[in-house]
Amino acid sequence: MKTLLNVKVLDDYKLGCLFDNGVTKITDIKPYLDAEAFLKLWDKTIFRRVEVKETYVSWLSDEVDLSADTLWHIGVDVALASQISSIAAPN
Repeated sequence: MKTLLNVKVLDDYKLGCLFDNGVTKITDIKPYLDAEAFLKLWDKTIFRRVEVKETYVSWLSDEVDLSADTLWHIGVDVALASQISSIAAPN
């Protein structure tokens, strides 16, 4: 099981996730927000109140949560995310 050291809220419903192995990933939560369990996270005030609980993140006192393993698997390594952004950015 993965362990989170820190999570930073980024723009457009993304989380920067630092794991205990030193890897940082950017995880895009937006594709999951239409699922019933995550609808409340469309409210950016709520989304920004993410809490780190070592093996998961939660919102609204654990009413909504995602495991660190899920964040790891759906996340993109920061180095790769930077490369993708620079490729996609117009000159």
